[in-house]
Amino acid sequence: MRQDASPRQDQRDSASVTLQDIAAHAGVSRSTVSLVLRESPLVAERTRLKVQRSIKALGYVYNRGAAALRGSRTSTLGVVVYDIANPFFGAMVAGIDAALNREGYVSFLANSEDSPARQQRFLERMREHQVDGILLCPAEGTDPALIDTLDDWGMACVQVLRHVGEPPFDYAGANFHQGVCQAMNHLVALGHRRIAFLGGHSEHSATRERWQGYRESLEHHQLAYQRLLRSTVTRRDGVDMIEKLMAESPAPTAVVCHNDLVAFGAMLGLKRLGLVPGVDCAVIGTDDVEEASLGDPALTSIATHPHAIGEEAARLALRRIANPAGAREQVVLAPRLQVRDSCGAARPASDAAVPDPAAGEHA
Repeated sequence: MRQDASPRQDQRDSASVTLQDIAAHAGVSRSTVSLVLRESPLVAERTRLKVQRSIKALGYVYNRGAAALRGSRTSTLGVVVYDIANPFFGAMVAGIDAALNREGYVSFLANSEDSPARQQRFLERMREHQVDGILLCPAEGTDPALIDTLDDWGMACVQVLRHVGEPPFDYAGANFHQGVCQAMNHLVALGHRRIAFLGGHSEHSATRERWQGYRESLEHHQLAYQRLLRSTVTRRDGVDMIEKLMAESPAPTAVVCHNDLVAFGAMLGLKRLGLVPGVDCAVIGTDDVEEASLGDPALTSIATHPHAIGEEAARLALRRIANPAGAREQVVLAPRLQVRDSCGAARPASDAAVPDPAAGEHA
């Protein structure tokens, strides 16, 4: 005699059912499912009933005890970056801590080294310590579903500098595309026609925005020369890439670099070749870290305001913790070209001027 394995064919093991499964079954957004589970009055009655039918059909059991536990605050925030050796992140974390300290929060810092597996271990450990939220600079290759997973955990998440997944999401960063365009405009105004771009090897959002700015600037200024060298973004990479480029014919007369570390390496490489940065080849970096103004020559750099980004990211996280169902927010700060001797001109071109970056751009 045949016996059914379960009383309902469409019912699943409740432990394996996710909020995304319910959302797909009900034809609503995942956030709507979350609101229904929290008994929010913001959900229309018809939608609430539809979601509840899907919950029942899939056999989902809402763990209110775990939800209540997640609702308790620890006044801690996890911060996961991908290159703690880069001075940019030191300035950014200082901004984060300044904002958190004003609200009585403290942060836990972890370095993913751009490894999704390492990043996952840190996130799970932070979950065990019940941090109230995460500031995440996603490692290269991060699965966009990770953002939904953090939401399932009841953990507020703000992406910083890089972003994965489809909006809306909370994000704080800089307009890298605009910054590269400013640098290119300045170099063209100085008479450069052979401008290369150095650094960036992964297809994450911050690299794509830089490359797009470079390519669009070449097209805008009708420049035939195009050299975009992919690499990781260290001083050593800067040395290696500039030595390769200067051996080519024709060689570039200027380079824009993915970050200041690459630019420092490029200037060192030029000196090793017996060339003078800013005279034989102009060099522009990105981030304007403290060392940029102290070099010889001082480095022209696209200021991306890491301290301010850190403050904005922390502010967004605290807002999300206080209001989990609120509208998602993106804060993108405008860059500013800081012109120094390494590009061969001590004064900025008029087309490099931008509005006060402290105001930012709110989307």
